[in-house]
Amino acid sequence: MEIMPIEKLSINFKTLEDFKSFKEYGNQELQMLDDLKGSIVENDCKHSPFYGIYYGDKLVARMSLYHTDKKFDYLFDNKRDYLLLSKLEVLPQFRERGFGKNLIGFAKSFNLPIITSPRINSGGFWNRMGFMPFTPITDMPEKLLVWYPDHLTENKIN
Repeated sequence: MEIMPIEKLSINFKTLEDFKSFKEYGNQELQMLDDLKGSIVENDCKHSPFYGIYYGDKLVARMSLYHTDKKFDYLFDNKRDYLLLSKLEVLPQFRERGFGKNLIGFAKSFNLPIITSPRINSGGFWNRMGFMPFTPITDMPEKLLVWYPDHLTENKIN
């Protein structure tokens, strides 16, 4: 497994170009381009929800990570802060090298529950990362998974 630093991606035209190299470009499920285009401010890194791993000068893995404050929580029975992780993707030629696991580890380092909606055929990966099925209190059209930090193990009931 290669350990590469995880970078907060700037909201700019370079990141927009980097996103175009991903296999799932155009797939609505992983469409980060619309999110990025709608908020481009050259080199804005402070407000970016995008994180990625560069191998040399090439973006090889990416994800969106949004913090939700408990006052806006509509998923958990007991209102709480959580992270919404979406659009995790690793370029095909860089898979099986630990980049996805590194991104998940980074998200886990915030020590908050993490909610994600898995892509088709990705259940095994999420299971290995410690995620489990999650039923929110609000009906959601997509299947959700959750990971809880150790300090919340007693609250794993949805």
